[in-house]
Amino acid sequence: MRLEIGLTGDLEACLAIRRVVFIEEQGVSLADEVDGRDGEAEHLLALLDGAPVGTARMLVDGETGKIGRVAVLAGARGRGIGAALIRAAVERLRERGLKVAKLGAQTHAVGFYEGLGFTAFGPVYEDAGIPHRDMKLGL
Repeated sequence: MRLEIGLTGDLEACLAIRRVVFIEEQGVSLADEVDGRDGEAEHLLALLDGAPVGTARMLVDGETGKIGRVAVLAGARGRGIGAALIRAAVERLRERGLKVAKLGAQTHAVGFYEGLGFTAFGPVYEDAGIPHRDMKLGL
């Protein structure tokens, strides 16, 4: 297994992964998934043996980087790809000199993100009909 993760301009590949994971698997609407902010974001693409299998995007707001749209195709899960995407995103935000990384975690994934150093804060809220909790990590 050869995993490569890096910044990409291949938005089409990222959107294809997100469509499968969020729209097809989780029932998120197209309007909620494609929010018009992809053009201002940096995107990571995970390649497993050369095939696109995961993605994440990063938006900047002042000194805060927001990691979002983290998705790994079902057939590639359980191999540490999601964790590798988050570590790569955190490293990129550090490189950019940001102070805090934030994300909105689906509640079932809070423990996953805690294992990567994030701390949950605030109440549970609905996003695209799915319960989420905000999380942050000092950079």
